[in-house]
Amino acid sequence: MGQHILPGNPPIAVTLRRSARARRISLRVSALDGRVTLTIPRGLPEREALAFARQKQGWLAGHLERQPGEVRIAPGALLPVEGEALELFSASGRRVYREGGALHVPGPMGTRLQAWLKTLARERLVASSDHYAAALGRDYSRITLRDTRSRWGSCSSAGALNYSWRLIMAPPAVLDYVAAHEVAHLAEMNHSQAFWDHVERLCPGYDVHRKWLRAHGTGLHRYRFGD
Repeated sequence: MGQHILPGNPPIAVTLRRSARARRISLRVSALDGRVTLTIPRGLPEREALAFARQKQGWLAGHLERQPGEVRIAPGALLPVEGEALELFSASGRRVYREGGALHVPGPMGTRLQAWLKTLARERLVASSDHYAAALGRDYSRITLRDTRSRWGSCSSAGALNYSWRLIMAPPAVLDYVAAHEVAHLAEMNHSQAFWDHVERLCPGYDVHRKWLRAHGTGLHRYRFGD
């Protein structure tokens, strides 16, 4: 339905969405990018929904103020890699290299660093998926990395595993949990008790890592590489 700007200091951009399933007006602020969505039930006049949004403008402003800001990849920024915050430095040469608590990046920093992170993520996720698939006694067909926002991983009915490459920024045990979770779907394409029994066998104490993702996972999307 488009976008509407609520005037104020600051003005707030609101995306309007008409839904046949909605029973009431709702406002949602995305934890990933701060986008505000106003959902309007079918048949309700748009002006009534906008009046509702204006009444909630103070709440929206307060919520948006608490949103973590974006981190642009640049020299001096801190970037988590395998759960450790590393300071970024420009470097000469052709390769990204780590030295203590520093990460040295040659060339265009955002582009080179994102490519390096994706390569490292693939290496770690392939190793972890291979380990858990062998333990489960099931094979997967392929692994694909994406920059997904709605989920950290998925498993298709054809046995294809899909992961967010941003998992390489999380602690290694968290990445391993996601791999165990998706590999367990090779045996159970659901979230039944049988599925969670497989996850527990593959990754004992997985709930700690699951809670880490719920508490801190959205913060991994703060880092912008210029793509």
